Amino acid sequence: MENSEAMALSAAVLAVAGELTRRIHEGVVARGFEGLRPAHGFAFTRLAPDGATVTDLAAHLGVTKQAASQLVDELVRKGFAERRPHPADARARLVVLTEAGWACTRAAEEAAAEAVRVWSETLGESEVRALGAQLLRIAPDGAIRPAW
Repeated sequence: MENSEAMALSAAVLAVAGELTRRIHEGVVARGFEGLRPAHGFAFTRLAPDGATVTDLAAHLGVTKQAASQLVDELVRKGFAERRPHPADARARLVVLTEAGWACTRAAEEAAAEAVRVWSETLGESEVRALGAQLLRIAPDGAIRPAW
């Protein structure tokens, strides 16, 4: 692949990722979850299903513990998460989603499904499934970090 082709492919993948993030966020807001940013959604993916410490969340998001702590403070203040005693470490606190946090997560899943349905209308369902399979082959394992 020529450099220019690689650059065009890179730009297309980034554009699709940005558009998908925007559509999911707009879908969450349309479902009544206001006052959130896409970065909160990336945090929700780490907090679900079993919660996480602030240190775990910082590593997942690729930010400092202080930045992760501020994000958790915001989620707690807005009622989407709560701090609980850690079941295995008396010195740590576990951050878990509240029912509102879980409802917001379900809203994001619905919005993602809507966004991907548009792809199926354009490419056809079998092409989208093939695209998904190919992307999973090259996607790195681990956290999906927000672009700050």
